[in-house]
Amino acid sequence: MRADIQRSQAVPRAVETSRKELSREQDAARYCKPFCDFMTDNPTVFHAVEAFSASLDNKGFEKLSERDSWKIKRGGKYYVERNGSALIAFAVGDKYEPGNGAAVLAGHIDALTVKLKPVSKVPDKAGFVQLGVAPYASGLNKTWWDRDLGVGGRVLVKEGNKIVSKLVELNWPIAKVPSLAEHFGAPAAGPFNLETQMVPIIGLESSKNDAPASPKGTFAATQPPRLVKAIAKELGITDCSKIVNWELELFDTEPAKVIGLDKEFISACRIDDKLCSWAALEALMNSTSSTASSSILKVVGLFDDEEIGSYLRQGARGNFLPSVMERTVEALSEHGATQGIMGQTYANSFLVSSDVCHAVNPNFLEVYLANHAPKLNVGVAVSFDSNAHMTTDSVSAAVLQQCADRVGAELQVFQIRNDSRSGGTVGPMLSAKTGMRSIDAGIPQLSMHSIRATTGSLDPGLGVQIFQGFLDEYESVDAEFR
Repeated sequence: MRADIQRSQAVPRAVETSRKELSREQDAARYCKPFCDFMTDNPTVFHAVEAFSASLDNKGFEKLSERDSWKIKRGGKYYVERNGSALIAFAVGDKYEPGNGAAVLAGHIDALTVKLKPVSKVPDKAGFVQLGVAPYASGLNKTWWDRDLGVGGRVLVKEGNKIVSKLVELNWPIAKVPSLAEHFGAPAAGPFNLETQMVPIIGLESSKNDAPASPKGTFAATQPPRLVKAIAKELGITDCSKIVNWELELFDTEPAKVIGLDKEFISACRIDDKLCSWAALEALMNSTSSTASSSILKVVGLFDDEEIGSYLRQGARGNFLPSVMERTVEALSEHGATQGIMGQTYANSFLVSSDVCHAVNPNFLEVYLANHAPKLNVGVAVSFDSNAHMTTDSVSAAVLQQCADRVGAELQVFQIRNDSRSGGTVGPMLSAKTGMRSIDAGIPQLSMHSIRATTGSLDPGLGVQIFQGFLDEYESVDAEFR
């Protein structure tokens, strides 16, 4: 009888566990379409920051300017942009006291791309109109051949006595980098000269849709006339001499799609690393409902220029994150920041450096360690590196594992083989600059640095779950490590 009772009691527990797992999967699945829509609608870093800002506005976050003095209050939600290409958002716990720590998620929004040169008008060749471009990081690699490329970015326009920044995205592909057929033999095999053999075509000299040249001495005069005309039309500009400058780039126009027999995958451009950035910000917006019981800061820092070393002011090596945290602590100190308060704040804080990592590729299993091969649709992977390209150590891994356990999230582990080269993240530079304990943990993806990559259809949502779990649970977990 007792055995029968035990068996009957075990069944509901198993069913309950199954229900929880199903619930987590269902919760993760609901983030798939919003993520795909975001990826399709925001092809450049400037568009991404604008979209993030709009989402924060809708959730009641107050926008701050670095040029103004800040009035920060407990229970408040804020965000600040830098250069239109980096953003930091944060929420202050109702019970926050200066010197308390921060739970920080940090990643990067920039992606490999191809940027227009300052003078993008180049001599026509063989009847083709071409465009002067330069690779950003390792953009313009072999995956850029034969793609339908659009153009978009930031345009500075003179309006009266002011110069305003406007975002633009032409709603049709304008460029293509044509490959050479294999029939030509050795010349088609490469290597290829990025300056002379991967120049995009954007039209034909014989086109009737010509545009007059812009006045000499203006910025527009240094750009292809028909491109200037198209950009001006899109922005409603009648006088092209009012275009002061621009930062435009090319991008694959193919929308993000759910693929696979059971729609297990997301195929999209620029996944590295708008994926972790999007998930982190979603997690913060979800987590702000718990600020009433919180005594810490919850912070998401999304940086530009990671793919080229993070050296610029909008990159993670700049002072953006320390400046925002220091100004916040100062504003919340009733009698002014006391000596050593920031050192205390950083010591009580924890950083999750959230950058995508390599999912196991079934066609190249030999380049992975069998027990360090993250899978799609399982969970975020914690990345280790014995040479400090990653920040993970035993303590930081234990902290995040405790947070994951509390919300039922699964963590995977990744480390590169000894005969391979590891990439880098924003983690080491931010941790070294501030002294915060840190871990590198990111969502797995296939085809890193390709113009089009793949992640799991559940992975954006699984990222939200663990990142929100970290923001919500860090304060109590940290108490166990005092």
